Amino acid sequence: MNPRARTDGLLLAGFCIFLFFYGLGQFGLLGADEPRYAQVAREMLERADWITPTLGGKAWLEKPVLYYWQAILAYRVFGVSDWAARLPSALDASLMVLGVYLFLRRLRPGFQLDGALMTASAAGVVGFAHAASPDMPLAAMFTLAMLAWYAWWETSEKLYLGAFYVFLALATLAKGPVGPVLAGAVLVLFATAAGNARIMLTTLWIPGMLLFFLVALPWYVAVEIRNPEFFRVFVFEHNLARFGTDLYHHRQPFWFYVPVVVLGLLPWTVFVAAGSAEMARAWWAERTALFDSRDALTFFLILWLIVPVLFFSLSRSKLPGYVLPALPAGTLLVAEYLRQHADDEERAASWMIGLHALVAAAVPALTIWYFLLRPRLPVTTSLEIATPIALIFFVGIALTLHSKLGLRMLRFVTLIPVVVTIAAVIKVGAPQLDATLSARPLANQLAQMETRPLPVAVLGVKRETEYGLAFYRNQTISRYEAHQIPFEEHLLIAPEGSRDAITQLVGSRRVSHLGTFAPQNLDYYWVARGGT
Repeated sequence: MNPRARTDGLLLAGFCIFLFFYGLGQFGLLGADEPRYAQVAREMLERADWITPTLGGKAWLEKPVLYYWQAILAYRVFGVSDWAARLPSALDASLMVLGVYLFLRRLRPGFQLDGALMTASAAGVVGFAHAASPDMPLAAMFTLAMLAWYAWWETSEKLYLGAFYVFLALATLAKGPVGPVLAGAVLVLFATAAGNARIMLTTLWIPGMLLFFLVALPWYVAVEIRNPEFFRVFVFEHNLARFGTDLYHHRQPFWFYVPVVVLGLLPWTVFVAAGSAEMARAWWAERTALFDSRDALTFFLILWLIVPVLFFSLSRSKLPGYVLPALPAGTLLVAEYLRQHADDEERAASWMIGLHALVAAAVPALTIWYFLLRPRLPVTTSLEIATPIALIFFVGIALTLHSKLGLRMLRFVTLIPVVVTIAAVIKVGAPQLDATLSARPLANQLAQMETRPLPVAVLGVKRETEYGLAFYRNQTISRYEAHQIPFEEHLLIAPEGSRDAITQLVGSRRVSHLGTFAPQNLDYYWVARGGT
């Protein structure tokens, strides 16, 4: 191994460990989806069933199985825990970054480390690498598939086309038909713009399609045989109905994904926009065939970035993670822009450098202000401290990029505030996130108070709390509103001040207030067995 490759390998490993693995267990599972997916994988492990996902003992057919398989393996090696539930996403993010590095080293040598580290440090990638969900598995497999396809198109090596089909099959196992649909849309538009329908005809390679079906089809066939309702539930309810209706109450405005992508690509957003704008200007001015020039990859990346955003903007149901597969295209755009301009005698425009420096400096300053200063100091005092932090980063980044080295220092000076931001979130923000957004500390408080395990019910609490308790206590949680009032004695979690409402629901059964979980304004009670 040559010294450059060894150095690159150490840097990639170090940054992936820090950005993706550091702090995986510092805060508990968040939201409703993380604990739900984690619990599904645990139930599959306990039943030794690799086919049917279940939740609370009932078939849970919303998502395919790739994340669950990965989580099962993590549980078997490290035991069941929240950080093990997040391990698949961290590993998949690392695999994606490695794929970006190898792609650029093969086709655009000299800037492979820049592109890989830019992809690794994008806010959306870092965030979902810490999430127990199928979003990162889909994004990683889709990214590897798209990179493999472009490598085949540029080199004509069939090995890459075969890899495209394998990774596309894994994307289908991660989240269903959305992977092939998005890939097909990007490739059709690419071929159309090239005026070359043969691109699609040669892409439809029979050995590759056989590989796709060999990898993706067995689980779909097996789960349908065991669960005849799978096709209806998964395809019609959780794909078509989720896209075409607001059945799951995730309505957002059409432009919702514009700010999501802008934030997800931080701190590289300014140069993503610059690379896209330059491509648009060149095409409009020259009207030349993009595919006979150095701009073909840039055009491919722009399509890859835009198509998922437009596709999911048309959906009636919108969640931030849906457009995660688009983000690596944005960071690769920055690497390609850097490759084309790093050696220019003229430095990047001052306004572009200034805007990038402002964005990159604001992120750590705001993070430190929000998690460290704001809770402890008056607003004006905390802002007075945070402002010089932002100014120091701004001046340092701007002066460095205006130096003789110019854009070649872009990756280095931008990663410094990224590292500071992640460290602040994990070391300072994690306890706050854990206390206010996770059910883990509440579950721990209940366990310390119990003399023996009891059933748990909830009344008037968020789904996040219900599913979080289900995972951390490994038991089905009853919900009073759904007329699931346990007959046996049990613990009840409800918002503060719910004593009267509880009494009305349980009648003459004894109810004792046991304590309060103040960070989330919840009370917990002991409710006697029915008939006592």
